[in-house]
Amino acid sequence: MADLIDKAAVKEQLEDMNVVSDFYEALDGEVATVLDNAARRAEENDRKTVQPRDL
Repeated sequence: MADLIDKAAVKEQLEDMNVVSDFYEALDGEVATVLDNAARRAEENDRKTVQPRDL
């Protein structure tokens, strides 16, 4: 699986929170699921373009 998230951006967003290393892997999986669902919804609507409403 490709890294879909930027670890530095996540760390910046979470400010003073500590982040365990396997959090990034779990977050990456969640993002992959969201993207797969958005692509499926676009296909179901006969589109090849994923749009915000597919989220």
